[in-house]
Amino acid sequence: MILYPAIDMKDGQCVRLQQGRFDKVTVYESDPAKMARKWESLGASWVHVVDLDGALKGKGVNTEALRAVTQAVSIPVQTGGGIRSLDHIEEKLAAGVRRVIIGTAAVKDPAFLKAALAEYGPERIVVGIDAKDGMVALEGWEEVSGTRSADLGRAMKDLGVTTVVYTDISRDGMLCGPNVQATSALMRETGLTVIASGGVSSMDDLASLYEAGIPGVITGKALYEGRIQLEKAILRFEKGESA
Repeated sequence: MILYPAIDMKDGQCVRLQQGRFDKVTVYESDPAKMARKWESLGASWVHVVDLDGALKGKGVNTEALRAVTQAVSIPVQTGGGIRSLDHIEEKLAAGVRRVIIGTAAVKDPAFLKAALAEYGPERIVVGIDAKDGMVALEGWEEVSGTRSADLGRAMKDLGVTTVVYTDISRDGMLCGPNVQATSALMRETGLTVIASGGVSSMDDLASLYEAGIPGVITGKALYEGRIQLEKAILRFEKGESA
C-alpha cells in the first residue's frame, strides 16, 4: 500500500481544511516545498498536492508553489484542484508533475476526460471521486451532485480510467477514521485501483485499509499533528517491514 503524504495549498501555504470547509483552515507550513522535502527524507515514494484555491476557481492558482515542490524533491508528485482543460494539464506537467487528478470536470465534461486519456494515458490521468453520503461532490466540494460514487466509477472505467482517488469529505480533516467500507465497495464494484483519502487518524486506520486490500492512501492532518509517524508507516505498510 503506497502512502501519499498530502500537501494542500491555499495562498501558497501548506494548510488543512475540515470537511472541505474554507472557513475551517489550519496553516501548518508557509513553505510547501520544505514540507515536501521533509516527506521525501522520511521515505515517501510520492507526494500528493492539492491546489485548494484552484479547486474553487476552476484554474491553477498555486502553480509556482507547485513547481517549487516538484523541483524540491526527486520523488513523483501527483496533483489536483481546478484542472478543467488540456491546457491546465499541460501547465501541471510543465511544472514537473507526474500525474494529474481530474475531479469536477470528469463529471461535467466527460469529453474532456476522454481527450485527456487519449493524449496522456491512464498512467498520467487520475480521477478524483469526492463523495458526501455516497453522492459525488463537485466544485471544491461546494456542490453535491445526484450521481452515486460507484456509478461515476463505472463510467470512468468505461472511458479508460484505471485509478481514482476516493475521498469521503464528511471525514476529511476530522481524524475520525477512513470509510473503509465505502472505499472497498467502490474498488469491488468498479474494478478500479482506488487511493483512499479522508479521516485517517492512526496506524490502526492504516492497518484497516491495508487489510482491506486498498492499494494507496493519502494522509495529511494525522502526519502534521504527529498521530502517524510517516517513516514507521512506510516501513510497515509500503515496504512490509517491522517498524
